[in-house]
Amino acid sequence: MTQVPPPFDPELAAALELIKDVISPGITPDEIDAARQGPGIEMLAGLDLTMDGFFEIEDRAVPGPEGAPEISLLVCRPAAPAEDGPRSVIYHVHGGGLILGNNRFGVDAALAWAKELDAVVVSVEYRLAPENPYPAQIEDVYAGLEWTAKHAAELDADPGRIVLAGSSAGGGLCAALTLLARDRKGPQPIGQLLMCPMLDDRNDTASSHQMAGLGIWDRTANETGWTALLGELRGGADVPAYAAPARAEDLTGLPPAFLDVGSAETFRDEVVTYATRIWQAGGVAELHVWPGGFHGFDGFAPQAALSQVARAAQVGWLRRLLGR
Repeated sequence: MTQVPPPFDPELAAALELIKDVISPGITPDEIDAARQGPGIEMLAGLDLTMDGFFEIEDRAVPGPEGAPEISLLVCRPAAPAEDGPRSVIYHVHGGGLILGNNRFGVDAALAWAKELDAVVVSVEYRLAPENPYPAQIEDVYAGLEWTAKHAAELDADPGRIVLAGSSAGGGLCAALTLLARDRKGPQPIGQLLMCPMLDDRNDTASSHQMAGLGIWDRTANETGWTALLGELRGGADVPAYAAPARAEDLTGLPPAFLDVGSAETFRDEVVTYATRIWQAGGVAELHVWPGGFHGFDGFAPQAALSQVARAAQVGWLRRLLGR
């Protein structure tokens, strides 16, 4: 029986119409290279990362995982001296389905929060699949977190006040990073902000079937991304939680989480389930399911009313977490 999809918010539906010829819902393995050369790359080059001079920008090459190449960190520090002691850090992990992107993808959201909250942003670049399968990505973002915590004093930042933040694949990597940091007893972030996170390689929820061929990043694209990461392991019994956090059996001992997702997107059900399991494990989670939202709607249509409400909820959660 065909599952009827929930409707898009009317304002967001109009935005989808404008971008549908540039961004299709699905991406197949043979389209990865073309997607990497898409128009978004040129837009990234034109971003004012300083936010009108508020931030000083630096690209840092830092040690990667043992035996692996260096990784690139985009470090954005407020230009003015800190007035209240060392600043908090938003450690940003970019999206792109594990197959696209760099440390400038989506960082404008983190910069907007940090400008409002007087925080440092460190955005990590990780190796992409399929050229670099699991565990390259999670090990890269873990190495970047370790460097950030160890060198926080150089950034006028507090290593005990690091928040992980990411969208889509970046959100999934942040969730995995909290699990890995917990289990390795590494740097302990004080929060995780997971925007429409990519959590479950099984790709078989009701929402993944409802939204097939619709919106942005449908189950065809999702299969492409997870297969690029995991190969033949995808969907099987032996997928580790550090690859797909929905596979984690133990969600205890994690930092407070903010999770949000659209009602009209592939990841809806896995995000709701993950938040529920955090509560069931005795943890702290704030969950928002935005009615009529498609995947990444607040980034693609930032002026829409629903996008503005979503962004306000994100920064509001950060403000409460950081006491700002």
